[in-house]
Amino acid sequence: MRYGLRRLADGDAAAELAQEVFVVAWRRRGEVPDRSLPWLYGVARRLLANQWRSRRGTPDVLPITDVDLARVPGSSGADTTVGVADVRAALAVLSELDQEILRLIGWEELTVSDAAQVLGCTRATAAVRLHRARRRLAVAMSDRPAQSRHRPMLVTIREDL
Repeated sequence: MRYGLRRLADGDAAAELAQEVFVVAWRRRGEVPDRSLPWLYGVARRLLANQWRSRRGTPDVLPITDVDLARVPGSSGADTTVGVADVRAALAVLSELDQEILRLIGWEELTVSDAAQVLGCTRATAAVRLHRARRRLAVAMSDRPAQSRHRPMLVTIREDL
């Protein structure tokens, strides 16, 4: 649900996405790996991409800076970290691929290997994308006006291999 809430405009759409993901998981239950979370995120990502392509227009996605409006009260993790607004504003200027790798690692708390599985690439490719995305995020954070700049405390990233 949280994966959908971070990417869709309302809770109903997020619930529908979660239902579709588990329908696919049920139909393909023989293919679901033991560590199923990255696989499920990959299914959700492809379902959203298919939905957006079918509409051929602007998706009902919240801008990254407005995600707090759809956040579940009392949620934990990266959403409650100090400086989140500054991080989200800096994220908004990054490419979609940079945003996605940072979301998977930071918000969804996946390992680099798991994020690679979601993105359909090798672990090495995901690690390079993450390194570059972090560097671009740091540049975007340093470009923010001094009066609104805070030192964000980013979540500890799990690098399990």
